[in-house]
Amino acid sequence: MAKRPTTRTTGEIATAPEPLDVLMVISEARPFAKTGGLADVGAALPAALARLGHHVTIVLPRYRGLPSEGVSTRRADVPMGAARYPVRMIEQPAGEGVTAILIDAPDLYDRDGLYGDARGEYSDNAFRFAVLCRAALEYARLNGAGGRRPSVVHAHDWQGALAPVYLRTILRDDEFFAGTRTVLTIHNLAFQGLFDPRELSSIGLGPDLYTPQFLEFWGRASSLKGGIVASDTITTVSPTYAREILTPEYGFGFNGILADRARDLIGILNGIDVEAWDPRTDKYLPAHFDSRSLGRKAVIKRALLEYAGIPRDAATLARPVIGLVTRLTPQKGCDLLAGAADRLMAFDASWVMLGSGESWCEDLWRHLASQYPDRVAARIGFDEHFAHLIEGGADMFLMPSWYEPCGLNQMYSQRYGTPPIVRATGGLEDTVVDVDDPAGKGTGFKFTAYTAEALLGAVERALDAFHNPKRWKTIQRDAMKRDFSWDVSAREYVKVYRGETDGIRQGSDVHRRQLRPDDHRRQARPR
Repeated sequence: MAKRPTTRTTGEIATAPEPLDVLMVISEARPFAKTGGLADVGAALPAALARLGHHVTIVLPRYRGLPSEGVSTRRADVPMGAARYPVRMIEQPAGEGVTAILIDAPDLYDRDGLYGDARGEYSDNAFRFAVLCRAALEYARLNGAGGRRPSVVHAHDWQGALAPVYLRTILRDDEFFAGTRTVLTIHNLAFQGLFDPRELSSIGLGPDLYTPQFLEFWGRASSLKGGIVASDTITTVSPTYAREILTPEYGFGFNGILADRARDLIGILNGIDVEAWDPRTDKYLPAHFDSRSLGRKAVIKRALLEYAGIPRDAATLARPVIGLVTRLTPQKGCDLLAGAADRLMAFDASWVMLGSGESWCEDLWRHLASQYPDRVAARIGFDEHFAHLIEGGADMFLMPSWYEPCGLNQMYSQRYGTPPIVRATGGLEDTVVDVDDPAGKGTGFKFTAYTAEALLGAVERALDAFHNPKRWKTIQRDAMKRDFSWDVSAREYVKVYRGETDGIRQGSDVHRRQLRPDDHRRQARPR
């Protein structure tokens, strides 16, 4: 148990609340496994919570290539309906105050990809991540034999969403978990954990839970829907996204379900790892800088162009470089870029893109790179070194997302004095201040309508500002002053864990008792 902090008041010592014991169920976390921003959250949020004095245990699968041994190893048979599934629980240190438990089940997790391979998603994903959720709860029980019980189970996305479902159904009368709160964080509502309801018995859930009020979602079962219904609190990764997912446009059919839980729905902005992304110390940059030495970005820009294979003559170095590090999918605005490509290329700018995704969008960037070899570079795949060079060496960064629950690169970009051009949605709306906003110091360029014309207008505004050196430097410096560290966000999560955040239904009938199938009549059928 973490040491209990104290606070001093005049003439006495006031005892702070007991440190929390947080059990996180998550499918990826650095440095163990990463496919996207979820892994960054899985590393940074636990570390920030630990700095506040709390103890965090993260539970994730032991994927191929991860350590097979650790500080300790336990064997356990995880109850899965009438059967029991054997696993090993491998304890790995994950920083001060943070423990990682790798659930070792080779038949389930020792595969080419985390969620699928070249042929698509794995057909048994529902069972794979049901085992993860149930194993996390069994680990808590085994670990609790020494007297330590989780204060809160924090599940992430559909992969972790069955943890609160198990706690509020088959484990509803388990005294060990009495008083344990449940929190579900939705990182991207588009991924809903859909599976055939005939699989329910294999994951230990009865057919009586397959109702429109609980797990049923238009003829499929949805682990994410179950987590939304069963959790005490639902969080998303930005305040604007929390509002957006209540609408038909961004709700992906869940807007009705979430509307019923709106008083328990809270948006907490993700932070970034300010140690890994620090222009003063970044190991991938050939020069380091801060807001007082922005001239050093020119050295990084030259290195970026060289790495990308773009000529480095005087004209090219004077031309602004627009960078992208992205997944090449419609969510990230690929169709918008395709519709505006010819007009974007008409601007006097260079383009450097790093990403992968849908083949048609990859082909678009390959075509642009071949058509404009002196101004466009496209690298399909991921390259950490290249990603850091783009953030440090580009003059501006483009994120034209259709929707963006939070986004990280726009925060990296501001920290690196690389003003972002973004569509005003989700976390992009919450983290970028438009340079023409009279209410505050501008740090980037926003557009609202999801149209080629709106995108082109924002890019043109950014290019005009770039050619005014005094104004541009002011924008860069204001952007670099923004604090996107995890510490602020972690304090908000602590309030949620303790049930102190505005909007949580204190003493709610539904969430102070254990859920049974007939408890969900108030839940609306998804619209």
